[in-house]
Amino acid sequence: MLNTHELEIIEAAQDLCGELLQRGHEIDTLRQLPQELADRMAEAGLYRLITPPELGGLGFSPEALCRICETLASANGSTAWCVFIGSTSQYLLGALPDVQIEKILTNPNVITSGVFADSGTALYQERDGQAGYLINGHWRWGSGCHNATWISGGVHEVDNNGQAVIREVPLNRAFFLPTEIQILDNWHVSGLRGSGSSDYVADNVWVPSERLSTSIEYTDYATRPIYRFPRFALLGVPIGAICLGMARSSIDEVIKVAQEKTPQGSRRTLAMRSSLHKDLADADTKLQAARAWFYQTIDAAWINAQSDDDTLESRRAIRTANVHAVTTAIEVIDRMYTVVGGTSVFETSCLQQHFRDVHVASQHMMVGEAVMEMAGRVLIGLDDVAPGL
Repeated sequence: MLNTHELEIIEAAQDLCGELLQRGHEIDTLRQLPQELADRMAEAGLYRLITPPELGGLGFSPEALCRICETLASANGSTAWCVFIGSTSQYLLGALPDVQIEKILTNPNVITSGVFADSGTALYQERDGQAGYLINGHWRWGSGCHNATWISGGVHEVDNNGQAVIREVPLNRAFFLPTEIQILDNWHVSGLRGSGSSDYVADNVWVPSERLSTSIEYTDYATRPIYRFPRFALLGVPIGAICLGMARSSIDEVIKVAQEKTPQGSRRTLAMRSSLHKDLADADTKLQAARAWFYQTIDAAWINAQSDDDTLESRRAIRTANVHAVTTAIEVIDRMYTVVGGTSVFETSCLQQHFRDVHVASQHMMVGEAVMEMAGRVLIGLDDVAPGL
């Protein structure tokens, strides 16, 4: 059950959709969000949705995060994607030392971005008597990095010989200022163009030790329900929500176009075609069913998180429901893109944008084929742990 504040922010996201529809071409052309738009969203709290209040966040549930992403995606997938990445990179701020948390939260509306993959190394090195680490790494798919004040990248600690350093409490992320790293101009893509998902590189960047985080499980925040919620699920379900939002928008667009368009060689509007009636009913039914199962599994996992009652079956259900939401959305959008004919290829139609965006969103590893393979191994009894789910 969503609370009043969550409902208010969902409504605020809905109010933003008109502007996002109008600025879609601008966002795609820039290949990132306009900074003033990102700043306004940050002021509204959209980058700190699931961060606990004691860490400067709104403390929303995973369901609220998904409904907000779904709403924004109905107008612009790239904007929703940046909110997804900003929120999930910021909710783990509590794994940093207190001194760094205070620095980051000097701006309560701070925008963060990050890649969790440990594509970097951290070598302990003191400078001027201060403890720190020399960071080298190359992180891909850095969504929202062009708008962020702080950018993080997953790291693993090494020694002078490049060998892994094993600690009881390992380090796992380094935090950078944008001026300390090189953001590459390589985000030239078919879809989610406005997400600004450029690679970034750290080349012998020294940072003080307080800029390195551990895992949240080693902190006093670990008992909060948001940190008991399955981690991989939380990092994946906004993708399903975004795809669902784009699919619903595509159905709505076809209904609108069908009432206005008379196909070549016909005297009746597209809305009079019985084949379209079947396609719309089929798409709507499939989408509503996928969406209902999607949110049902999220709600069940959130209830479990209140009592630390996480189960393998719950993790399997939420991950597979998420993949199913994405694949259903693709099926719906592809069909809606096809049934209206040539109208869908023009930039004035949201169908072409949703078509491009959903096929890029579906390439994320959190909704990849490997998820269903792991789930299948659990179902058949070959894996009773499945840490990757």
